Amino acid sequence: MANVEHGGQMSGALGAGAAGTRTARLAAIRLGMWLVAAVLAVRQVAVVLLTPRADRLTDLETWVGPNGVLHVKGSLYDSTRFTGTPLGGLVLKPLTRAAEQSLGWAWTFGSLVLVVALGLVAARSLPQPVSRRTSLLAAPVAISLLMLSLPVRNALHLGQTSIIPVLLVLLGCFSVRGERSSGVLIGIGAALQPTVLLFVPLLWLTGRRRAAVSTAVTFAVCTALAWAAMPHDSYTYWVHHLAGVGLGGKAYDHGNQSLHGALLRLGLTGPLEIGLFLVLGAAVAALGLRRAVHYARDGQLLLAVAVTGCVAVAVSPTTWQHQLLWVLLAVVGRVGTRAADRYVWPFVVVLVMTLPATVLIPNVAAIRPLRDNVILLAALAAACAVPFLDRESPSYRAPRPAVQATPVPSRLSRVPLLPFWRRVLSRPNLLFELLLMRVCYAAYSSVRVAATGSRTTAEAHGRQIHSLEQALSIDVESWVNHTAVRMPWLEHFLGFYYLSFHFVVPLTILGVLYARRPVDYRWARTSLGLATLLGLLGFWLYPLAPPRLMPGLGFIDTVHGVQDLAKPDYGAMTSVTNQYAAMPSLHFGWSLWCGIVIAVLAPRWWMKALGMLHPLLTVSAIVATANHWVLDAVGGALVVGSGFALTHLLAGPRAVVAAVPDAERSGSVSSAPAAAVGTTS
Repeated sequence: MANVEHGGQMSGALGAGAAGTRTARLAAIRLGMWLVAAVLAVRQVAVVLLTPRADRLTDLETWVGPNGVLHVKGSLYDSTRFTGTPLGGLVLKPLTRAAEQSLGWAWTFGSLVLVVALGLVAARSLPQPVSRRTSLLAAPVAISLLMLSLPVRNALHLGQTSIIPVLLVLLGCFSVRGERSSGVLIGIGAALQPTVLLFVPLLWLTGRRRAAVSTAVTFAVCTALAWAAMPHDSYTYWVHHLAGVGLGGKAYDHGNQSLHGALLRLGLTGPLEIGLFLVLGAAVAALGLRRAVHYARDGQLLLAVAVTGCVAVAVSPTTWQHQLLWVLLAVVGRVGTRAADRYVWPFVVVLVMTLPATVLIPNVAAIRPLRDNVILLAALAAACAVPFLDRESPSYRAPRPAVQATPVPSRLSRVPLLPFWRRVLSRPNLLFELLLMRVCYAAYSSVRVAATGSRTTAEAHGRQIHSLEQALSIDVESWVNHTAVRMPWLEHFLGFYYLSFHFVVPLTILGVLYARRPVDYRWARTSLGLATLLGLLGFWLYPLAPPRLMPGLGFIDTVHGVQDLAKPDYGAMTSVTNQYAAMPSLHFGWSLWCGIVIAVLAPRWWMKALGMLHPLLTVSAIVATANHWVLDAVGGALVVGSGFALTHLLAGPRAVVAAVPDAERSGSVSSAPAAAVGTTS
C-alpha cells in the first residue's frame, strides 16, 4: 500500500507483476505437490495389489478369510490372532462375506480414502496463524507424508483398521459441530482402540466437558453392546487379557514400540518390569497430558492431539507399527528460536516415521537399544521433552534469521547458478547434520550394493582397464602388489592403512571444521557429498572387477587372503558390499578430498604437506593391496574435482571469513555479520 501511495502507478504495476509471478509460481508448486501425492497413492495401491495374495492383507485374511477367526464359532481370541476389541469383531463380522469377495480392491481403496481424509482434516487443523503458502501446500504435503509413513504402509499391506481411530479423533476435535457429536466420534474410536480414552482428560481439562462425558458414555455403550452380543469374547478381552494385553505377537518384538516392549527388550521381566512400566507410564501420562492441555489452551489443538496420541503410544502395553500415526502428527510443533533450527524437528519426525530404524542408526551393540526403540523415543520426546514454542513467543512466527557472509563476486557472470544458496556463518544443527550424514551414507551403501553388475561384465571391464593401462605404460599394479608381499612389514602397514583411515580421517576433518570453521564446514561437506554422488553414478554405469578379483593375472589379495574368485568371502561384509564398485575409487577420492581441504584451510605449510601425505599413502595402499587399478584413482580424483567445481558453480566462490563471532561458535546468531575478505575457488 505504501508503494502505491508514494510511488505512483509504475510502482503499483511492478508490485502487481511481482505478486502475479509469485502466485503463478505457488500454483505450479501446489500442482506439483498434488501430483506427487497422487503418484505416491497409486504406488502404495500398486504395491499392495501386486503382492501375491498369500502375502498381502494378512491380518484382514486372518480375520475374514475362509479360515479366519471371524468365521470360527468359538471365541475370537482362542488363537490370539485377532487383536481388536470385541466391538471391532462385532463390526467386522457382518462384513466378512463382502470382504471375501473383494478382499484386495475394495479394502485397499477404502483404506486409501481414509488416508486422504486424514490428511485433509490434519491440513485444515494447523495451528493459526499460517502463511498463504502453507495453507495451500499443507494438504498435498500431509497426504504425501502419510503415504510414505511406515504406519500407513504397514496398515495398507496388512489390511489393518488402525487409521480409523485417528481419523475419528481428528473429526471429533476439528470437523464436527457440537461437543456431544464430537464425543460420540471419539468414543467410537476409543471402543476400537482403548488408549484413545486418554483424550477424555484432555477434553475435560480444556473445558470441553460435555465432549469428555459424551466420549466416556459412547465408549461404555459400545463396549456394553459388544459385551451383550459377545459376552465370552468380551470377558476374554477385557478381563483375561486386560484390554488386549498378550494378543498378537510377542510383546518383546521390535514392532511393539511401547514402554512395556522396550523394558522387555532390555531384559526386565516379572513384577519388576510390570511395576517399572506402571510407574513410568503414569509419569509419562501425567507430564504428557499436562503439556497437551497447555498447547490446547495456547490454540495449538492439533499439537495437543499429537502429544496425547504420543502418550497413548508409550503407555499402551502393545503399540504395533500400524498404530503409530500419532507420532507423525507431532510434526506440526514448532521448535527453535533460530531459522536454522526450525526444520530439525520436522526432519527428525519424517525420518523416524518413513525410514526403518536400521537406516537411521547403525547396527552397533552399544547403541542397539536406541535403534530398537527409535519410534518410542520420538513419541516420548514429543510427549515429554521437546520444547514446542507457544504462539505468543516472538520466535513462533519470526525465528532469528541466519547470518550470511558477504557474497564474493565470481569471475564468471553466471556463477553462482543458485544465488539463493548463501554462505551461512552460523554452525548448522548437530542433530540435523548427524542424521543427514547417516541417511546419506545408508543411501550410498544401498545404491552401491544395488549397482552390482554381473561378474562377466565386471571382468570384461577389468580387462579393458588393464589393456588401457598397458597402452599408457602405467600398469604398475602387479609390481607394487608383489613388492609389498615380499616385504611383510610394508604389506601389514598398507593393509592396516587401507582398513583404518578411510572413514576416520574424513570424519575427523568434518568434526574439526564443524567446531572451529562452520562456513568452511558447509563448503567441504557439500563438495564431498556431490563427489560421492558422482561416484555412485560411476558404480552404476561401469561395474569393474578390481585386480584381486581378476582371474589369470596373478594378483594377491593381501587384505582378505586367497579367494575363490567365483565366490569371494569377506566374512559378514560379503553380502552387504559391492565387490565390483571399483571405478571410481572413492577410497582414494575421499582421501584426496581430505588432502585438498587441509591444503586449502591449514594455517601452516607443514600441516598442508602432512595433509597431502594422506592421499599419497592411500593410493599406495589401494594399489598394493590389489583393491584398485591406477585408473580407479584417476577416476576418484575426477569426481572429487567435479564435486568442488559443482559446489563453486552452484553456490559461488568459497567465502574466506575474517572472523566468526563467539556467539556463532556457540550456535547462536550475532547481530553483526562477519565480513568476507577474500575468496578461493
